[in-house]
Amino acid sequence: MILLTTDWTQAWLMTGLGIGVVFVILILLILVLQLFSATGRKTTAKAINVTTDYKERKQAKAFDKASEEEKAAVAVALYLYYYEKNNRENRVLTIKNNPNSAWHAELNERL
Repeated sequence: MILLTTDWTQAWLMTGLGIGVVFVILILLILVLQLFSATGRKTTAKAINVTTDYKERKQAKAFDKASEEEKAAVAVALYLYYYEKNNRENRVLTIKNNPNSAWHAELNERL
């Protein structure tokens, strides 16, 4: 019988070695991905701070140069925009009675 001639020690050793190699590779992959994400977070945070600071300084300079009338016009425009945005028929319930269409009657014979 072939079953009895199999060297089970070698078979279990190869199985354990294969599973061990797979788990070692998975652990290394996790470590590499964590390293990349940490590096990416650092560079992204630096880039966001630089661009935000630049934009804020540029906007502050432009706002300082604006006249009082321009500032008032911007404030009114923003107020009207947000007023119209929030004033869309709050607490209004509309019920439309749609009769059953032909396809609905064909699918449900009880109707």
